[in-house]
Amino acid sequence: MTARKNTRRSAGLLLFRTGAGRGLEVLIGHMGGPFWTGREEAAWSVPKGEYEPEEEPRAAARREFEEEFGHPAPDGAWVALGEARQPSGKTVTVWALEGDIDPASAVPGTFTMEWPRRSGTLREFPEMDRFAWCTPGEAAELLVKGQRVFVERLRERLAGDGPLSAG
Repeated sequence: MTARKNTRRSAGLLLFRTGAGRGLEVLIGHMGGPFWTGREEAAWSVPKGEYEPEEEPRAAARREFEEEFGHPAPDGAWVALGEARQPSGKTVTVWALEGDIDPASAVPGTFTMEWPRRSGTLREFPEMDRFAWCTPGEAAELLVKGQRVFVERLRERLAGDGPLSAG
């Protein structure tokens, strides 16, 4: 029971669209800060963030999307894509939401860290420094490895015979 309480958990929201002439596309963000500068492959993420045990994961996903993208999530039915344990040990829960939003309109939230390390200088960095619509194939190259499963789950849900069910 103690291990579960100490498990780090994140929740996120994966926006998708299907009418842009390229088939299915998902909105992902390039992680901000000095560790990700100059990297593309495996340096992108679903907009998501950590939450405390007393917060509902869905509420955290909504909050984190707004913090990282700078605008509220569009209205619509949320589709549960489940959770996945990341290589770091963190468990991430993601929902999909159909919507179309302009990546150039993002006003990312920021975080502060000491940089360069051990310099005593605190600097502010965007949580995500840019966003882009990507096909599932593009997302498979760009997303961090542990999050690629959510795009696959979305593809499977969209390929099914029935309607997407809210979760």
